[in-house]
Amino acid sequence: MGQVTYSTLAMVGYLAVFGATAVACFASAIRMSQINDRETRDGLTALLLTSGGWAVTHVAFLLTASPPLQRLFYLVGLILGLASVGPWLYFCSAYTNRSLHRNTTYRRIAVGVFLALVAVKATNPFHHLYFTAELVSTPFTHLAVTHQPFHWLVMGLSYALALIGAFMLFEHFTQVNYDTKPLLGLVGITGLPVGLDIVGLTTPYLIDITYEPIGVAVFAVGVGFVYRDQFQTIQVAGSHDVPIIVVSNSDRIRDYNQPARELFPELEDTGAIGEPLWATVPEVADALEREPSIIERTQQGETRYYRVSESPFSARGASLGRLLSFADITDRERYRRELERQNERLEEFASMVSHDLRNPLNVAMVRIQLARDEFDSEHLETAENALDRMETLIADVLALARHGQPIDDAKAVSLSAVASQSWEMIDGADGELVIEGDLQFVADRTRLQQLLENLFRNAVEHGSADVTIRVGPLSDREGFYVADDGEGIPPDQRDDVFETGYSTAENGTGFGLAIVAEIVDAHGWSIAITESERGGVSIEITGVQQP
Repeated sequence: MGQVTYSTLAMVGYLAVFGATAVACFASAIRMSQINDRETRDGLTALLLTSGGWAVTHVAFLLTASPPLQRLFYLVGLILGLASVGPWLYFCSAYTNRSLHRNTTYRRIAVGVFLALVAVKATNPFHHLYFTAELVSTPFTHLAVTHQPFHWLVMGLSYALALIGAFMLFEHFTQVNYDTKPLLGLVGITGLPVGLDIVGLTTPYLIDITYEPIGVAVFAVGVGFVYRDQFQTIQVAGSHDVPIIVVSNSDRIRDYNQPARELFPELEDTGAIGEPLWATVPEVADALEREPSIIERTQQGETRYYRVSESPFSARGASLGRLLSFADITDRERYRRELERQNERLEEFASMVSHDLRNPLNVAMVRIQLARDEFDSEHLETAENALDRMETLIADVLALARHGQPIDDAKAVSLSAVASQSWEMIDGADGELVIEGDLQFVADRTRLQQLLENLFRNAVEHGSADVTIRVGPLSDREGFYVADDGEGIPPDQRDDVFETGYSTAENGTGFGLAIVAEIVDAHGWSIAITESERGGVSIEITGVQQP
């Protein structure tokens, strides 16, 4: 009676363990849908399904009384066990942000080896190179399996590959500073059933069967039900070469990677995990409150600049916090600051020219007027014309210096409205402005008006007295045109007209179209010259942005 009771309890125990393992794997596979990264989710789901199926074959193996069916279920279990190695490596590669699982050559080799081993296992009844089996009654009636050398060869290969995957995970965990001990423990548990395998092989205390699905089930339950957020946080933090800090919804530091530790030594010095961001690295918190979000750090005696970007960190709609990344923009920022310094010097120079030249110029103009009141001379008229030209040159130099500076007051404008206002500001003689449609876009209105005035004035000066100027939106691109029916510009001269000092007019300063080019560049637009439909010039400006 006691022996029957022990056998029954042993059978129930094995069935309960492997049955619970199967349920845990399948239930966790459903939970894997909450993992954001698709490849990680697919690999882990496949691992759970193969491991759950492996555990089901163990249950069927133990419940079935027919030796042929027991051999069949055991054989299917061996195949599923071997099949689980692939998803494990796929998952480890995807989770650690490697590309091994995408390599076509590796995948073909893996499939080829798997099919070859399956063929050996499937034909085992004919050659018995993999295992032999006989019925035993201890601790209960079951088919006792004796594994042959080929089995141990395949097992060695499988565990070697499994260790490679585990190494990927351990290496990934060392790159972050989150408390990885729970997940390290879960990974370690996946290997503990090897000890049960050894006990079953060498002692009568356990039956000789593979216990590895139990370890996979514990790992899956831990990831799917207990440490899911930590699991994803570690993956995100370790997946970037740039510095990364992960903060919670309350702006407490959840994790950071090795590059962030090097950029912010205070993270390591203060044990920053769980601490407020604003208390540990206040400059980062301050940068997030301004635009642009740029911080300045000194590393090895060199000042470098980083742009701080933030993005939501969530899992299946549930917000877990924010991901802060730091992009090194040192070269760009240095160029921008140097450009600002140059613009400041240019503005100072322009102001100096305006003040120091215009004052004596005005004195000279007054003196010429007084001299002409006393006597008339063609020399005075020539001098007055020269001073007028100097006044025009000074005005153009100032415009060129100021209109090329970066735009900082762009607003929505109407092309037709600004064009009409610009036409009113020039002496158009008998010319005509025709507006052929409207376009709404973003621009600095003052500088846009200066651009159009210069284009209109250039068309009038180089065309006939009754020149017709047409303005309208381009039909095939985001932009507008200013076209006239004048003489046009030869194709071999079109690349030169925007150069400072270039002019074909007798009294031209050569600054008008150069100012136009500077204004276009300041807005980030593009400009091109083509021939208009009426034979004149068509200036096309593209790259404008809708409001």
